[in-house]
Amino acid sequence: LLEEFKLEGLEADERAADPVYDLGRELGLQRIPRSIVCFDNSTSQGKDNVGAVVWFENGRPRRAEYRTMKVKALASETAGPDDFASMREVVFRYFRRRVEEQKSLPELVVIDGGKGQLSAAVEALAELELTALPVVALAKREEEVFVRGRSDPLRLPRRSAALRLLQRVRDEAHRTAVGYNRKRRTIRTVTSELLRIDGVGPARRRALLAKFGSLQGVREATPEAIAEVQGFSLSSATRILASLRASDPVTGAAGGAEGETSPTSHKESSRYKS
Repeated sequence: LLEEFKLEGLEADERAADPVYDLGRELGLQRIPRSIVCFDNSTSQGKDNVGAVVWFENGRPRRAEYRTMKVKALASETAGPDDFASMREVVFRYFRRRVEEQKSLPELVVIDGGKGQLSAAVEALAELELTALPVVALAKREEEVFVRGRSDPLRLPRRSAALRLLQRVRDEAHRTAVGYNRKRRTIRTVTSELLRIDGVGPARRRALLAKFGSLQGVREATPEAIAEVQGFSLSSATRILASLRASDPVTGAAGGAEGETSPTSHKESSRYKS
């Protein structure tokens, strides 16, 4: 009996030190949320509206399960993107794909936002008949936790393991969404810079970026190096360089983007085109 009592005590101590167990207890969940997904959206002045989903397993990121997607929800000309509609779309598309592919579902869904974003996610899950999934939202300003079916937010102790886990998951989703938004913006900037030059279409743009890696790499190339790329002559290379250097924020007056990375290096943009 003494040994059994000691074992029970050790198990209780382990549970108390486990932030996943602590989170499940604080939220009143029937199951310990060993698998957690978190959703966030990001936009830049109404453009490049994207969503991101991160997956945590036993309190640790499982990056193979991360997903990013371009949001299709139309933005208002006056108010910009509808954050609620964007969240509804991202949650719906993610779980629809998950169900279609018969993949496992998470034990807790976390939304970066407040009541509005939570309601949007709940609507998306209801449309897919996934109403049994526990869903909460974590609001940034006061770090309040909004729980489906509960009118008042839950305020967890600032130093609690449960809140720290939620914050870590939320911050990782935010980082992933912002990073993908930045990559989309870079692709758009590079494309617009090069396509403004007469005679540079999509095929030639891809050839230049494949050769030099970035917009700045093209700017710094010699006319002879550009002329070696298929489809370019020495005269067209000279003309392209004159145009790009005129828009260089360092050497020109028109302003432009520096250090842009090649869109060919971004592997996630093809995900979730359904």
